Amino acid sequence: MWARIKPHALGFWRTLRSPSRYYSLGVLTVAGFIAGVLFWGGFNTALEATNTEKFCTSCHEMRNNVFQELKGTIHYTNRSGVRATCPDCHVPHNWTDKIARKMQASKEVWGKIFGTINTREKFLDERLVLTNHEWTRLKANDSLECRNCHDFDSMDLTRQSPRAAQVHGLWLRTGERTCIDCHKGIAHQLPNMRGVPQG
Repeated sequence: MWARIKPHALGFWRTLRSPSRYYSLGVLTVAGFIAGVLFWGGFNTALEATNTEKFCTSCHEMRNNVFQELKGTIHYTNRSGVRATCPDCHVPHNWTDKIARKMQASKEVWGKIFGTINTREKFLDERLVLTNHEWTRLKANDSLECRNCHDFDSMDLTRQSPRAAQVHGLWLRTGERTCIDCHKGIAHQLPNMRGVPQG
């Protein structure tokens, strides 16, 4: 059998079987592959665990403030029973965008540690800043999270109010505006906007 194998292939197999100091290169390669699979599986499991409504509302800052507001909107309860959870609106579905958002959101952990919004009063004081961060992010990514569920090409404009059909047909088709330009406060209360330039 070995006579039929080309000499360079034999050298490859010998290299894989030869010991480094204690283990052969083949054993190290297989062990590295298995370790990589286990790491990747653990990483994705942890990533998905942090991508649930249960995780998002596990801290009282979210549970007692914005989550209570969400419960009163059509995104939480409606006639069809389709419900948007926190990650549906705040975390992109595409893997690379999701990782970028998770890295960006890691700053929020510091806010939790240092108690930036740990009381209702502190939350309300910071609300405009927090809201502007989210609006800016959604504007920059063309309301990507909204578009995960709301696809312009699937909209039946004839079933919308005349004003909504006109605005959607004009702005979304041309790409000059995005969802968040008009739908601020759709799932949460607006912050105190006194003194903020409108337009």
